[in-house]
Amino acid sequence: MPRFAANLTFLFNEAPFLERFAEAAQAGFRAVEFAFAYQYQISELVARQAEHRLEVVLINAPAGDWEAGDRGLASLPGREHEFAAAIANALQYARALGCARIHVLAGVLPEGADDAERDRRMRTYLRNLRFACTEAMAQGVTILIEALNPRDFPNYLFSRQAQAHAIRAEVGAPNLKVQMDFYHAQIVEGDVTHKLRRYMPHIGHVQIAGVPDRHEPDAGELNYGYLFKVLDELRYDGWVGCEYWPAKSTTAGLTWLYRLLDRKPAVKQS
Repeated sequence: MPRFAANLTFLFNEAPFLERFAEAAQAGFRAVEFAFAYQYQISELVARQAEHRLEVVLINAPAGDWEAGDRGLASLPGREHEFAAAIANALQYARALGCARIHVLAGVLPEGADDAERDRRMRTYLRNLRFACTEAMAQGVTILIEALNPRDFPNYLFSRQAQAHAIRAEVGAPNLKVQMDFYHAQIVEGDVTHKLRRYMPHIGHVQIAGVPDRHEPDAGELNYGYLFKVLDELRYDGWVGCEYWPAKSTTAGLTWLYRLLDRKPAVKQS
């Protein structure tokens, strides 16, 4: 059975972020992941992690100004110094948290970008990924890239699994792998099982959510019971990040996980 990590950016959002560590532990998770927590001091995060004995298995590198439309810095010409600072910051947090994986968002293309501009952005992306992998190597950290669907991330640099793996191969760094989110893969191209089998040696992290609404994985068009068996068959020994928006409350929606693990739901202490 795969090992599941609670994504604290998505789950337990009924509580303030720092309180979600306790909520995840109470619900039975032994690992967590999250996108951005750079507004918090490292000491605050480490204290919550240690208190609740949680492994932090994935964080994102800073992605620029999210409110202004940034969805990553790695492919943006002219912002290389900002990207380098983002990687240094992410590695500092990862070191303190004992986190071995950092997802680096690529960024979005300008509306109407032509082939020349796409090529320019891709060249910038490849250079920046090589830099990030070199910096991360000394710390034993794997850099992850992810194909994101255009419905949720319009104009993102790439959206297909084959594109992600072509980028990985072009960079050629041993600590660069692909983060495969079944939700994004199903929306863009489907055929999830075949892609999982084909690319497994180069997949560094897996994430899940129901399709099409990004709620619990037991609702929607993907058969996660089957996909979890495929992960076992392929001897996937990484974590599966639960990156979905609960349809109602997080705890009520975790019945899918408790059924899978054949255990009773966690009871909150008063």
